[in-house]
Amino acid sequence: MYDPKSMKAEEFICHEEILETLAYAEAHKADGALIDAILEKAALRKGLSHRDASVLLACELPDRVERMYALAKQIKLDFYGNRIVLFAPLYLSNYCVNGCVYCPYHAKNKHIPRRKLTQEEVAREVVALQDMGHKRLAIEAGEDPIHNPIEYILECIDTIYHIKHRNGAIRRVNVNIAATTVENYRKLHDAGIGTYILFQETYHKESYLKLHPTGPKHDYAYHTEAMDRAMAGGIDDVGLGVLFGLELYKYEFAGLLMHAEHLEAVHGVGPHTISVPRIKHADDIDPSAFDNGIDDDTFARICALIRIAVPYTGMIISTRESQAVRERVLPLGVSQISGGSRTSVGGYEEDVRPTDTEQFDVSDQRSLDEVVRWLMELGYIPSFCTACYREGRTGDRFMSLCKSGQIQNCCHPNALLTLREFLTDYASPETRALGEKVIQAELANIPRDKVRAICADRLEKIVQGQRDFRF
Repeated sequence: MYDPKSMKAEEFICHEEILETLAYAEAHKADGALIDAILEKAALRKGLSHRDASVLLACELPDRVERMYALAKQIKLDFYGNRIVLFAPLYLSNYCVNGCVYCPYHAKNKHIPRRKLTQEEVAREVVALQDMGHKRLAIEAGEDPIHNPIEYILECIDTIYHIKHRNGAIRRVNVNIAATTVENYRKLHDAGIGTYILFQETYHKESYLKLHPTGPKHDYAYHTEAMDRAMAGGIDDVGLGVLFGLELYKYEFAGLLMHAEHLEAVHGVGPHTISVPRIKHADDIDPSAFDNGIDDDTFARICALIRIAVPYTGMIISTRESQAVRERVLPLGVSQISGGSRTSVGGYEEDVRPTDTEQFDVSDQRSLDEVVRWLMELGYIPSFCTACYREGRTGDRFMSLCKSGQIQNCCHPNALLTLREFLTDYASPETRALGEKVIQAELANIPRDKVRAICADRLEKIVQGQRDFRF
């Protein structure tokens, strides 16, 4: 009997199957009866196969497209409510040995100065992030076995977790570094990371090899199979993503969902998050050189259909996108966004803030306080919650709660608690005033008087400086 755990990249991301899927979707893009049946299946909130979702992506019937958007909005509310989790990227080093043609960190780029943070600099960056109000980071580093070995990454993680500044502390460190070995993933797991994130960039193997002409990242199979090794190393929260604009978006969409299906089938746990970056301008990189860019309408539909196809998975949109684009896709399924982000090495410390080491241009330049206020004005609860990670609700434990809809019983109160923390410690007077109104309105909607009273008591303790509970 064939063991799916032994599947290789080109088996679970099958090129021929993707081509057949795209041909099937194209042939049925105006088949109203089939599309209705798929939408009815999607309404059960159990997800869709890559083939069914691809039909919806190809659909040219306006009324059905509107139904897709409405369903995505409802699924978002059912699984994640009105919460939006906030985080920030922290760039540790831009040394890199790869030749990725879409990234300014590629080894042949002589324009960009190379920099690697010392542990003292990491600490100063973390203090700056804590002073903004951040509790959750995603650390980033180029692939360079000499400058950025796993020991350096582990040392940085240890430094980050040990910085306690005023009322600040980073409670969850997600890691976005190059594909590595099971042994190294086990070390990352033992260091207490949150989610391991790795973008596939493109699932189209021929394009992948051209876009990664040199360096260890050139190995398509090793890169694509990284999540299987991560899970073998004990990491049960992993994050997928493609860089839209490198290859035809319908191909990438099908490949992304096939990867999610593979993880679910083999490990019993699908991706914890899916990211949806689009290629942006950066030093030595002109996005117009890539002819597969997608417009905002297509981008919105992709976001909506990811939410429909994998309803249990968190969706991340970064400051690559403008305020207007983020505002458009937030209700369609996005559950995490970055705020006050810098994409340069050492970008947060006030006295330094280099811009010549940016990985990409940041479109949304607002401060974290401005982003928090904007979210509340739109009717969302900004959340800095990390309780699931801190209490061991990860992997299949998190997924079982999420799929059953019970996760909201954990997340909603903790979102309010962490919002109150932010308001008390970091918010501007304008943001604080609005936030207090939001909290009181949300408290009124929490069912059962006893639960509401407990939540209100904990919210008040934060103001009094008592923070002896975990969230």
